[in-house]
Amino acid sequence: MPSTDQPAPFTADDYRARMTRAAESADAAGLAGVLVAPGPDMVHLTGYRPTADTERLTLLVLRAGHDPVLVVPALEAADAERAAGSPALTLRDWTDAANPYTLTAGLLDAKGRFGISDNAWALHLLALHKLLPDTSYASLTDTLPMLRAVKDAAELERLAAAGAAADATYEQILKVRFSGRRESDVAADLAALLIGHGHSQVDFTVVGSGPNGANPHHEASDRTIEQGDMVVLDFGGLKHGYGSDTSRTVHVGEPTAEEQRVHDVVREAQEAGCGAVRPGAACQDVDRAARAVITEFGYGERFIHRTGHGIGVTTHEPPYMIEGEEQPLVPGMCFSVEPGIYLPGRFGVRIEDIVTVTRTGGRRLNTTARELAVVE
Repeated sequence: MPSTDQPAPFTADDYRARMTRAAESADAAGLAGVLVAPGPDMVHLTGYRPTADTERLTLLVLRAGHDPVLVVPALEAADAERAAGSPALTLRDWTDAANPYTLTAGLLDAKGRFGISDNAWALHLLALHKLLPDTSYASLTDTLPMLRAVKDAAELERLAAAGAAADATYEQILKVRFSGRRESDVAADLAALLIGHGHSQVDFTVVGSGPNGANPHHEASDRTIEQGDMVVLDFGGLKHGYGSDTSRTVHVGEPTAEEQRVHDVVREAQEAGCGAVRPGAACQDVDRAARAVITEFGYGERFIHRTGHGIGVTTHEPPYMIEGEEQPLVPGMCFSVEPGIYLPGRFGVRIEDIVTVTRTGGRRLNTTARELAVVE
């Protein structure tokens, strides 16, 4: 049976606080404001998700000291008014006979530099720039990468629920048969379990058996899983609008001494990465802690990806746990810690938990056993 636990809905005050914080952050970064196109940022800031992706301009305008304004096509205004965040903003609708860019241009500083959603249509950006040639624009990833990074208590509750659902999925997948079945069969089991535990969307179900596990981005193929295979499982999606993402590596039958040793190294590295999470530490410190363990045991060149990524209304977002990222960790940030070792042509191992920064350290949102599980 699908999970029926429902979190308290976000309120207009929740969205008002997010929009105010975004506008103030933009101002502190030297921007005249933020322009938000339909997508994850708009959902996070307003609760509004347009029912259709069309060429008609829909744009949220946030400027410090000004009320938030959502420019929306008239035929979609009723849907926008039903969004939970609509009481916290002003709706400005336009008909097909009107010019939405003239309307929007009147809301902007004619010589300002604006942060704009990465997924904004070039059509809209170019039209605005034509009317306001002295404006300039930069992607939100470059200008405000931490826009959604710090979660409030209600968001953390949803992330914890998504993590618990992924954990329950892992506990159940250990009971299915692996040997003699295709990777795609096990992936289908994972997807069904995630849905059964309340996910509305499954984003990925990686099942990498034997040599396929040495490819971190392998998903699932028709390869038949065999006795003696190491199998990397990495799966997640959205529950109540917030993401889950966890990885565990299992073994079909008893592992060899080398396989067990590699798994132990990754487990120690993952423990070190989680242990490095604390307010004020840099994102790169988490990567360094995990990577140092793997390097110490001689597998440094076989750890070929970043240690982690943020998670929220999408399953991959800033911040990133990687060398060179000096962004300090702040209570409320949530991200993965997922070191791995990949031996081409043989097998791979990855262990991943979602961790949130607390006032004193870090708290894992995934709690299933990290020891190498033996499956049939």
